[in-house]
Amino acid sequence: MPVPAPGELSSRLELSASAFRANVAAFRAVAGPGRQVGAVLKGNAYGHGFSEVLPLAHAAADWLYVITPGEGLAIRAFEAAQGAARRAVLVIGAASASEVVALAAAGVDVVVADRSFEAAAPLLRAKGLRASVHLHLDTGLGREGFTAAQLDQGDADGLAAARDVFEVKGVLSHFANTEDVTEQSYAVTQLEAFERSFKVLQRRLSIPPSTPRHFAASAAALVLPPSRFDVVRVGISLYGLWPSTETRLSAKVVLGELPALQPVLAWRCQSQVVKWVPAGSFIGYGCTWRCGADTRVAVLPVGYWDGYPRLASGKAHVLVNGRRCPVLGRVMMNHLIVDVTHAVADEAPVTATLLGRDGDESITAELLASWAQTIHYEVVTRLGPHLARRVVE
Repeated sequence: MPVPAPGELSSRLELSASAFRANVAAFRAVAGPGRQVGAVLKGNAYGHGFSEVLPLAHAAADWLYVITPGEGLAIRAFEAAQGAARRAVLVIGAASASEVVALAAAGVDVVVADRSFEAAAPLLRAKGLRASVHLHLDTGLGREGFTAAQLDQGDADGLAAARDVFEVKGVLSHFANTEDVTEQSYAVTQLEAFERSFKVLQRRLSIPPSTPRHFAASAAALVLPPSRFDVVRVGISLYGLWPSTETRLSAKVVLGELPALQPVLAWRCQSQVVKWVPAGSFIGYGCTWRCGADTRVAVLPVGYWDGYPRLASGKAHVLVNGRRCPVLGRVMMNHLIVDVTHAVADEAPVTATLLGRDGDESITAELLASWAQTIHYEVVTRLGPHLARRVVE
């Protein structure tokens, strides 16, 4: 059943096209000449909206990375509908044998991370198709990818025996710990493992030394220059968010001058009602807040169903007319109640900013995450797909 369209009073997300373009340009400068920039659109484009971000990423980036085969095919459908030139597209998540066939037919690259690729070979031959694949190496994350031992025992050798249906177009890996530290000793060991395994692939599969490599995500692209290789695979930071405080500190040392990353997303909501409640009144479920004085409150039709974290109860604030307004009591499924006593002069409807800038004040995803005892990745990716999203300049 489709999700109903949002009502007029529902909260909305505004996506800045100029901010997105500026962030891509910043990473082009960081990557340096001769390298390409890839945009990661997983997790509903980090909660920003896959269909809304796709035109921006398609126009600005060289590569598009997605998790699911359906997303890869959706990019090809978008290009066909728009008459747009094809971008390099790579599905970095799992794909079944039949999905590999569909991706090959659409000209979408796919990651090979284990011997499951062998099941796709006869299906590709039956269709007369050849799949473009990128070998995923597990260099220390312990997730998907061929380990060094698996390469040595020949787990990827079937690709050489099936060159008629598989063409190796790239090699990639994922860092485990670049964002959480200011020293990169573990990342250096992963780089060394990557180089060793790449040489094994050259020997066992006869892939050329010029085979494109992509390893650096946002943090590594900023703080670990040897990891940049041919393509930088940028996710969170293309949306204007630093991977971590540690990354920001390290980037200052490595780059000298920090890139001016610009948050792409703002979250705003029109009030449902604005009213006075008398001193001594309780606010919200559980009676966890009691007004110490007469208080003008705004009821906002947004809550944890929409992705506003319940753990921010009693700590968060929103912006109204450029003023910080505390969230009173518990965050509810569909409502927030905020104190606007000092932000407005009457009971006219107000527009609250839950994320983003209003005047000289701003609420960042990092700040909301700190109130909710989580990370900003989770805050933005949990924004409800049902929320209205609008691209602005």
